[in-house]
Amino acid sequence: MTLKRSGALGLQAMHEAGAHTVAQDEATSVVFGMPKEAIKLGVVDRVLPLQDIAREILRFV
Repeated sequence: MTLKRSGALGLQAMHEAGAHTVAQDEATSVVFGMPKEAIKLGVVDRVLPLQDIAREILRFV
């Protein structure tokens, strides 16, 4: 299993447990492997540019 796949499966477990999941978009990613895998699995609630992720997290704190 690749690291990007194992990371996506970890996010899947969080999503299935009720966590709000966020992934960085491709345009602002240096490496898009794990976010791409998680998006393909359908376990990402929001795909956002890097500069918007902190604001999204704060909405749920």
